[in-house]
Amino acid sequence: QVQLVESGGGLVQAGGSLRLSCAASGRTVSSSAMGWFRQSPGKEREFVAAINWSGDLTWSADSVRGRFTISRDNAKNTVYLQMNSLKPEDTAIYYCAAGPRSSYYYPEYDFWGQGTQVTVSS
Repeated sequence: QVQLVESGGGLVQAGGSLRLSCAASGRTVSSSAMGWFRQSPGKEREFVAAINWSGDLTWSADSVRGRFTISRDNAKNTVYLQMNSLKPEDTAIYYCAAGPRSSYYYPEYDFWGQGTQVTVSS
């Protein structure tokens, strides 16, 4: 079993930056793909970014490409999401997830964190 805990969310003005962290415990996720998703009220869970087990392959949604960067530190069992040039439409609860393969499709992930709120004011 894997427990994932996100942190780093908060309130930021448009144009600002935040770095989200996702710490894993229970067992190592160094062999797992990791992903970040987000969900706003009334909307479906949306893919944000994913990274393979070794960290040398990443994917990101068109809406965040060039602004958000996913990375991981397997020695710390932690995944990060650096978010720059934030926009009000980035406001959502952000979730990290672990699974056997990198995917845009959230059901393919086995373990999920509880989420962290990101609010971007205009």
